Amino acid sequence: MAEKKCCECLDTIRPVRDALEVISGKWKLQIIISIGVGNNRFTDIQESIPGITPKVLAKELKTLEQHQLVRRAITDGYPVKISYTLDRYADTLTPIIYSLKDWGLNHRNRLFSNKTV
Repeated sequence: MAEKKCCECLDTIRPVRDALEVISGKWKLQIIISIGVGNNRFTDIQESIPGITPKVLAKELKTLEQHQLVRRAITDGYPVKISYTLDRYADTLTPIIYSLKDWGLNHRNRLFSNKTV
């Protein structure tokens, strides 16, 4: 019986761990949200996320590109324009983001109003 519970636990832990490896950290979901609301240029993304540095933003954007969540487009001209958009695959994160938002609002309310949910 204990072996079955262990397998069931691992069946959940492994995919959750895989998902967290892609979206965990302080900045990734914030970047996805920023691009999702229309901030497509590097400076716009940076200005919409308090505290993120250009170096960290560049690194996280590259990681999100590698995971096929963000697309980078280069437009020739002078000056060259670089813009970022969400890949359609990023839409699969929308329900997760809204669930996290709802949980965060409830948690904040619980902590600061001493009410239980």
